[in-house]
Amino acid sequence: MELPAWFEIGSLVLLGIILLVDLLLVLKRPHEPSMKEAGLWVAFYVALALVFAGAMFAFAGPEHGGQFIAGWVTEYSLSIDNLFVFIIIMARFSVPRKYQQEVLMVGIIIALVLRGIFIGLGAVVIEQFSWVFYIFGAFLLWTAWKQATDHGEDEEDTSENPLISRLRRVVPMSEKFDGGKLRTIVGGKKVFTPMLIVFVTIGMTDLLFAVDSIPAIFGLTQSAFIVFTANIFALMGLRQLYFLLGGLMTRLVYLKHALSVILAFIGVKLVLHAMHVNELPFINGGQHIEWAPEIPTYVSLAVIVGTIVVAVVASLLTPAASKSKLDARLEEDSRKSMHKVSGH
Repeated sequence: MELPAWFEIGSLVLLGIILLVDLLLVLKRPHEPSMKEAGLWVAFYVALALVFAGAMFAFAGPEHGGQFIAGWVTEYSLSIDNLFVFIIIMARFSVPRKYQQEVLMVGIIIALVLRGIFIGLGAVVIEQFSWVFYIFGAFLLWTAWKQATDHGEDEEDTSENPLISRLRRVVPMSEKFDGGKLRTIVGGKKVFTPMLIVFVTIGMTDLLFAVDSIPAIFGLTQSAFIVFTANIFALMGLRQLYFLLGGLMTRLVYLKHALSVILAFIGVKLVLHAMHVNELPFINGGQHIEWAPEIPTYVSLAVIVGTIVVAVVASLLTPAASKSKLDARLEEDSRKSMHKVSGH
């Protein structure tokens, strides 16, 4: 069953309006949202995604509906992993909490643009060259292995990146932030603020995550519409989720391992699909490999959701998580104490 054109166009227009309103709210009133505010926004976006999934089931059937949910959960998980990097970037460049919403919103817009480009290119390539699934599958298996064996040692300082270093040398830049401004005046001259470096770093991070995430979701569905909407819903509410999770991010110690399992699973699924539709002359004489199984959508969904649930529960029960929770509580108490002292 195919989705009606009015549903696809109407969905994209509505999602575009919601993102625009979200952006205008950030620009109009930059602030650090409370836990309640962040929680309500995250709940709203999750509920919106579930309503959309219900509409997919109603208009396109369970296969497409299941593909959307599997894609959305996968992209949402990868987006949460992206938050870890955002936290590091914000800390290393000492971005004021009040203006972190603006930075996150810019990061989300960059991510949408980049993923839109990758989705368009991916859909065209897949339609013309079925063998690209072999490449996508191998790439995801390599990414899964790299993520599983990465213990954080190569979490390098982004300020030492060659592009960032060169940008600092050739672009006039102030030493301090000027609110959320990209440019300011120092000594009568217009110069850029460190916010430019933050945006460039966020953009580079988004590019790397787009390279990982797009092959992953194309392993679950070949519908460009489902791929794009799943990515939009995964990025919507990410800004509020950043403030809602806070110290919880450091407690999800097994999330990276879960993502490596999910990426490896989708990589295997892509390779099996490539074998099933094989047209390469040097593999099986260019004939389809009929014995290669096609993994059903409901199996993919069960593996993805099950892996994430196990990882979250295991993370919250591990002693390392308890220590992170205690450290976060001590840090919060210290911050409140300092605030009271400064208030007097």
